[in-house]
Amino acid sequence: MAEKTCPVRKTIIYLSDQIVSGSLTDPRGRKLSEQILQLLEEIAEGAAGFDHLSAIETLVEGYFYGASPSCNRELGKTLKSLVDEHREVFLSHIESRNCPSHDCGKLAPSPCQMACPAGIDIPTYLALIAQGKDAEAIEVIRRDNPLPWVCGLICTRPCEMMCVRSRIDTPISIKFLKAFAAERALSDRAYVNPEAKAFNGKKICVVGAGPGGISAAYYLALMGYGVRVIEALPVSGGMLMVGIPRYRLPREVIDREVAMLEDLGVQFSYNTRFGKDVTFETLKKEGFDAFFIAIGAHKAWDLGIEGEQQFPKVLEAVGFLKGVALGDHHAPGKQVVVIGGGNVAIDAARTSLRLGAQRVTVAYRRSRNQMPADIDEVEQAEEEGIEFAFLTIPTKITGEGKKITTLDCIKAELVRKKGSDRLAPVPIEGQEFTIRADAVISAIGQYVDDRGMEAFDQMNWSRRGTIEVNHASMETTMPGVFAAGDAVSGPATVIEAIGGGKRAAAAIDRYLNHIPQPRMPRIPVRHTIEPPVEMTASRKMTLKYPKMPMLNLDRRRTTFQQVELGFDEESVRREAGRCLRCDICRRCGKCVEICRDKMGIDALKLGYMDFDSPGETDFRATAEKCITCGACAANCENKALVIEEKEGQRRLKLCGTILNSQAIQYCDECNAVLPSSEYLQFIANKTGHVTRVTETRLLCNVCQRKLGARSNGVTPPESLE
Repeated sequence: MAEKTCPVRKTIIYLSDQIVSGSLTDPRGRKLSEQILQLLEEIAEGAAGFDHLSAIETLVEGYFYGASPSCNRELGKTLKSLVDEHREVFLSHIESRNCPSHDCGKLAPSPCQMACPAGIDIPTYLALIAQGKDAEAIEVIRRDNPLPWVCGLICTRPCEMMCVRSRIDTPISIKFLKAFAAERALSDRAYVNPEAKAFNGKKICVVGAGPGGISAAYYLALMGYGVRVIEALPVSGGMLMVGIPRYRLPREVIDREVAMLEDLGVQFSYNTRFGKDVTFETLKKEGFDAFFIAIGAHKAWDLGIEGEQQFPKVLEAVGFLKGVALGDHHAPGKQVVVIGGGNVAIDAARTSLRLGAQRVTVAYRRSRNQMPADIDEVEQAEEEGIEFAFLTIPTKITGEGKKITTLDCIKAELVRKKGSDRLAPVPIEGQEFTIRADAVISAIGQYVDDRGMEAFDQMNWSRRGTIEVNHASMETTMPGVFAAGDAVSGPATVIEAIGGGKRAAAAIDRYLNHIPQPRMPRIPVRHTIEPPVEMTASRKMTLKYPKMPMLNLDRRRTTFQQVELGFDEESVRREAGRCLRCDICRRCGKCVEICRDKMGIDALKLGYMDFDSPGETDFRATAEKCITCGACAANCENKALVIEEKEGQRRLKLCGTILNSQAIQYCDECNAVLPSSEYLQFIANKTGHVTRVTETRLLCNVCQRKLGARSNGVTPPESLE
């Protein structure tokens, strides 16, 4: 069999080879094989229903009936083995309409969707936003993410890092378009919950009301479970509420989206610490059937330097941000140094500035380009006047009495250490210096606080202090207990926690219904394929990433008002229209090869299709050479390229973008539709005389033959009686 990684494609190739080779000698075996092949191809094309797999299994049994030839029985054994061994992959193709290995061409998922930890169907919701269907876009998003408005403001956008449009100019603003759609849908009172199933009599306890817990609670409630969320804080949201400042994520955004869960019947118990205010034993007695742990990672690592434990104004960033979120709006100091280079460090620095600090410095031991913080956050911090000290290693906190006076540091250089590709910061001897400070905030990372988790005594913990799970199902080693979020991954992103919570909800449902758990994480689902937005090649090429309007600098430095004000509607619709629709076009490059190598025309300038070394892309260039022969469209497996005749024009379109449009010509004799004049000229150049345009009349082939026959004194057969 050919070397393919997808079992579905392997099975199709194997069965096709058996049919073509003629090894199936009896008619019955051949008919069975053809029927199975048709069903397999429908699975590979995303056209299969849930009964396809059972139908294949029934047909395979037919190979063993009666006096079946040995070749049939061998074929049946092989097919049965392939289906049994890879059943989950077959089901994944049917359920998700995606093939992660890209072997099933029509099901190749878009890079943005595959990069999203929650598996959101990004091309579909962008297409809906481009059409002005914001509520429908939110409905698509919430199938995989219950917090679209939250994520639209603070997601780290791994999807944009994989956006194919960036090979042409800049990635689509996927994150902010999501925020716009959510805000518009809420404003229009069109942001509604899906209909939940009736209560099934089973109850789930969720420990932690952060993004992972909220996500699990949402999907479990939709499945008909009774859900109670235990939260130690007085508010929901976890790190969303107490770790992310209001200038990035207004509190009302979290409140509105959490209220949607309360509408589904999810109960929240605030100011309730698991293991202290409520116990595992009491909850079991109350009838809870399963537990989901999403306690986050809220405990900060120590700096490990002299003076750290000596001064009250040595703060840890998570505790500092939590205090501010819960109402403590006192400045930590006049001259604040934040140690760290992640988003938490930037948040602590910008928050200190807004509370009244006169000078704020971020000290980071590596270089600027190695900072893990979001580049936009870093640039906004610099605009606000925050200073950065790169390649700076803190060594000691000094002061007088209980007051800090300076942070002692040493300059570092980046050196490649043996066995590692990443450059490591190493102190430079003799390069000591000090930074004046009266407050030092540590932001070098967090770990899981496992207090109260003693009752989960069968649960394994990793050496990093995180909960060990099966990442396909988020099951812990303790039956009926599941976990996700930072408690499993260590400090990570909101969207990763949401994806884990969604997977855990599906696994809890399987556990309580005695269905075996999956062996691999589920492939993202393409819920539908929206028609692409139609536009000219010129417009597609000239649309630019919109500039985000910002709150004026004075207010940014003194208030917690939202800094990024959001795009206007016109910009949103245009930006969504920049999408290349990679859920339809899988960028195989076959069209370019056909046009260039087979036809010799070379009209398609689509350099972005070459992943390793993208060349120049210009959709407008096609019109200069294209003869609308249709060879590219005929060979496009996914119908991303199509030739259509509309309003007197023959148009070549790539995912809605009109690459070429030529007037349709008609035969002067019989009015039959003719190819374009460019195509006729191309044929004439190739054949010399078979298809030609006369000096005064445009004729189709049939009429030319008639005319030629008459001129030679021959009566055309069509005129004989």
